[in-house]
Amino acid sequence: MGKNDLESVLVIEDSRAMQRTLQRLFESDSLHVNIASDGAAGLESFRKNPPSVVVLDLKLPLMSGKELCRMFKSDSPTLPIVVLSANADVEDKVLLLELGADDYVTKPFSPKELLARVRRAMRRASASPGANAIPDSKPSGHDVLSFGDAQIDFTSMETIRAGVPIAMTAQEIKLLKFFSQSPNRVISREELLNTVWGYEKYPTTRTVDNHMMRIRQKLEPDPATPRFFQTVHGVGYKFVPTGSARARKG
Repeated sequence: MGKNDLESVLVIEDSRAMQRTLQRLFESDSLHVNIASDGAAGLESFRKNPPSVVVLDLKLPLMSGKELCRMFKSDSPTLPIVVLSANADVEDKVLLLELGADDYVTKPFSPKELLARVRRAMRRASASPGANAIPDSKPSGHDVLSFGDAQIDFTSMETIRAGVPIAMTAQEIKLLKFFSQSPNRVISREELLNTVWGYEKYPTTRTVDNHMMRIRQKLEPDPATPRFFQTVHGVGYKFVPTGSARARKG
């Protein structure tokens, strides 16, 4: 098998010693490794040779890891990204995951754990969408959810509302996919974090509320009185495909 046939990882890390460690780690697992020492070089490599996964240091010369994460997800919403950082700050973790990163690993880390998390992010990204969305007329093989005046195509990762394209992040699409598989069921914030983000123990559920707020702003006729994505106070959220407006309390 040639290099071009291998799954590839783009490592963006300014420490030479860490570059060598990560290169040995990923090559031992049959991944082709591309190395970039700063944000600008990482962006150039990403555009020239799109990787299967990105492992990204948070603090980089020339361009921050946060800015890179945002740009990568804008260009390739399904690209798995694992962030490395010496900072265990909860706010950083929340921000990076809201920008679309799939995981956040704090230095120092176990090489085996990092490899396992990278592989898990790759599996989640490559998993084929389920077939439980509300069907709609679309080209054969497309998995589409329709409600109100909105259409979400999970196959092409495109969202249209009233005929107008709507920009959605990969994490918002993942949330919508999960809701589409459980219509009219009350789902707790903890279950959403565990299933959609892949974390059983997460420092805060605020990130779920922030995502739900943005989804309502993009897809609800009146975000202040949601019809489709309803809050069940003290528990979580419920997706009601046939949406009837319900006043929010509190």
